[in-house]
Amino acid sequence: MKGFGGIIINIAFRGLVPFTIVYGIYVLCMGESSPGGGFQAGALLAVGILISRMVLGNGENGFNIKGNTSVIMAGVGTFIYAFTGWMTVLNGGKFLEYDCMPIHMEPVHEMHAMAIFIIEIGVAMCVMMTIINLMEAITKRGDEDEDAGTE
Repeated sequence: MKGFGGIIINIAFRGLVPFTIVYGIYVLCMGESSPGGGFQAGALLAVGILISRMVLGNGENGFNIKGNTSVIMAGVGTFIYAFTGWMTVLNGGKFLEYDCMPIHMEPVHEMHAMAIFIIEIGVAMCVMMTIINLMEAITKRGDEDEDAGTE
């Protein structure tokens, strides 16, 4: 995909994307105690990456994540989420019983917050990479349609 935009779009991009990514990280970190969480953070982080792809293109920019990498990273996010639940089972508790986490912290609510944060990281990673993969599939399809029309 070729990037588009002039000086105004480029200036707006350079101002908007850092705030979008920082806000996505904020929503991720504050998700267990306020509205938000992994899904919303993953969507915000994906929007920041997709805006940079649309403005700069698929060239060598810092936010270029290819299709195979995004599928693998979505699987890693799902694994993080599932493994957090199964760690409690392997440690002698029920599924997602955070008191049985192998991470021992003195106040029990700190273990709960840490486990929920780990789960939200997995969810955010899965959502972000899935959105990026969907966008890449759509743009590839559009590129194939353009190539077919020129023949």
